[in-house]
Amino acid sequence: MHPTNPRWKIILPLAILKFLLPFIGIHAVYELQRDEYLYYQQGLHPAWGYLENPPLLSWMATISSWLGGSEWSIKIWPALLGALTLIMACLLAARWGGKAWAQAVTALVFILAAFARVHLLFQPNIIDIFAWTACILMLVLFQQTGQKRYWYGFAAAATVGFYGKYTILFLLAAIAIGWLFTSQRKLFLSRHLYIALGIALLLALPNIYWQYQQNWPLLHHMQELQETQLKFLSPLNFIAEQFLYLLPFLPIWLAGAAWFFFNAPWRWMGITFIALLTLLMLGSAKGYYALGIYPSLIAAGAAFWQKRSATIKWLQPAILTVVILLSLPMIPFLLPFAAPATMANIFRTMQFEKTGLLRWEDQKDHPLPQDYADMIGWKAIADKAEKAFHQLPDSVKQHTVVYCRHYGQAGALKFYSRDKDFQDRVISDNGSFLLWIKPEMDFRHLLFIGRNNPDADDEVFNHFASRQLLDSVNMPLSRQHGDKVILFRDADSVASSLARTGLGEMKRRFQR
Repeated sequence: MHPTNPRWKIILPLAILKFLLPFIGIHAVYELQRDEYLYYQQGLHPAWGYLENPPLLSWMATISSWLGGSEWSIKIWPALLGALTLIMACLLAARWGGKAWAQAVTALVFILAAFARVHLLFQPNIIDIFAWTACILMLVLFQQTGQKRYWYGFAAAATVGFYGKYTILFLLAAIAIGWLFTSQRKLFLSRHLYIALGIALLLALPNIYWQYQQNWPLLHHMQELQETQLKFLSPLNFIAEQFLYLLPFLPIWLAGAAWFFFNAPWRWMGITFIALLTLLMLGSAKGYYALGIYPSLIAAGAAFWQKRSATIKWLQPAILTVVILLSLPMIPFLLPFAAPATMANIFRTMQFEKTGLLRWEDQKDHPLPQDYADMIGWKAIADKAEKAFHQLPDSVKQHTVVYCRHYGQAGALKFYSRDKDFQDRVISDNGSFLLWIKPEMDFRHLLFIGRNNPDADDEVFNHFASRQLLDSVNMPLSRQHGDKVILFRDADSVASSLARTGLGEMKRRFQR
């Protein structure tokens, strides 16, 4: 199929709609999602890396802080990258011969399928999908034009991907396998490939060196994920999720995959797809890690069906009708457009629990998807914690630290408070927050924010004279339901020293 012109009159309006979705598709009651509070706080501590992720998303958060640090300044990034990825996917459809219909269908996958949900949240996935699509677009342009500049565009896209999420390495390995087993192996002889990759490696060195300096926290993070989340995954679940995430577009992306395999010039793309899924399954990856490859498959499949419809006039409207009808029941799962109780009723009525889409990391089904439940309750716990702190006598506040069990709580308390003194007292030993705790920390009282009371073997808490439950979150649909505010008072002379020693030992895991 020969390249066609992009239909900008179709692409741009749909890209604008895509950009607006994070602002108009979320009910006002929802707040930021748990991870977004962490990434925003990372932006307030600029670095070449973090314990959980590469730094590009956090640098975006730094810019958001310059814009005032409001929710819209954070949501603008998934909105922008979602719209740009839509445009690149439509350009791919045009490069593979797709005209107006194919480009419109390609754009719709970003509005009516899993991408709509992904681009609501300020998370590394938005950079991942953007960079993967850009990498493939650069390679397609090089293959069709032979212009060497696209090698450097490919290297730039790969570098962006590396600084967004390390899963770009799976894509690069899969592309290498795709080339190796097709006639594209000749590309390994191109000196421009190695110059471009050398530039990419040079640009990646600051983050690699940061990983080295911090004793490779990526490996610690992967081990933690394996122990808490990835151990529940199976190859069967991974494959099932590939079909479920883009179910309304299944005939389109399957056609795209088949078209790659049956067209020799593009067979490397088909092998790349299979190699990618295999590598991700071997790495115990979550199903959504593969989402970045699907804009290319959708673009190719849409172009394929458009060509087939040249002699079957009813095919285009039939496919579009099926896509829209299958997408409609999925909209509640893509956009939290109503209050939590209403969304829970919708899921119960539609029996969504049978799909597995309401299953959380604890492997149990809940009334809301985990992301939705993780977008409520944060203001409540932040308000309760700050209120409890300000009710303390000044003589107590001066010697009080606010300790949060996990980064979501710590990030929310810092995000919603406008009291600098209170913000500075909020700490957590969870995730990157651990590295931001001052080594000279000292306290006599501790305001504890967490789900469960500290265990008896949590020695620091045994050195306080008293403890008092002050408040808790009562929001059954929130993942923060049951989070408590507990005041620990009058620590003995040993408590601070024990805490500093324990925190020092935790930090040494990330030091050379």
